[in-house]
Amino acid sequence: MLLNRYIDHTVLKPTTTLDNIRQLCMEAVEYDFAAVCIPPPFVKLAKTFVGNTNTKVATVTGFPFGYSAIEAKVAETVLAIIDEADELDMVANLLAIRNGDWEYLEKEIATIMPIIRNKGKVIKVIIESGILLEEEIIRCCQLYAKYQVDFVKTSTGYAEKGASVAAVKLMRANLPANIQIKASGGIRTFEFAKELIDAGATRLGCSGSVEIMKASV
Repeated sequence: MLLNRYIDHTVLKPTTTLDNIRQLCMEAVEYDFAAVCIPPPFVKLAKTFVGNTNTKVATVTGFPFGYSAIEAKVAETVLAIIDEADELDMVANLLAIRNGDWEYLEKEIATIMPIIRNKGKVIKVIIESGILLEEEIIRCCQLYAKYQVDFVKTSTGYAEKGASVAAVKLMRANLPANIQIKASGGIRTFEFAKELIDAGATRLGCSGSVEIMKASV
C-alpha cells in the first residue's frame, strides 16, 4: 500500500499564511502526496509550488458550513477553475440535508456538475457524516451516485466529529464501485489511516500527513 498516494495534505485554517502554503506544497512534493488541499486564495500560488509533479491542487467551495447559495458555489467553482485547481471539495448544503430538502440538494449538484465535467475537474462532495443520521448518509450516497460525482467525502474537519470507520463502511456499502470515498477530519495516526483505507476510503484528508508517513515506516 502506497499510503502517500492516498493523502490530500491539508491546511484550511482561516489564519493560513503564505509560508504555511509553501511548506505544505514542499512536503507534498517530497512525499509525493496525491494532492494539497488549501484555501481558494492560494490556488494559483500552490500550482507554481507543486509545478509539474504528481501532486494535484485541491481547494474548497461552500466551506465549511455548506449553506452558501447555489449561485455562490457556482462562482467559487468557476473562480477555482480559472485559477487552475485540479480538484474541488464542495460542502453540500448541510441545512438542506438536515431538513430533508432533497429537491434543493439535487438542484445544487445538478447545477455544479456540468461545470466540473466541462472542464475535466474532480469533485468531492462533503456531507459531514459525523453529524448525520445513517439514513441521511445513505440518502446522500444515493443522490450523489445519481450524478456520478468522483468522491463523497466524510467531513470538513469543522464539525464536532470527523471521519469514522463506521461512516466509511456505510458509505462504501451504499455507493457504486466507481465512486470513491475521501475520509477526513481527525486522522492523526497511521493506525487510524489504515483502518479507514481498509474500510473503503481511497483518499485521506490530513494535516498531520508527514507524521503519519513517518509512523508508517
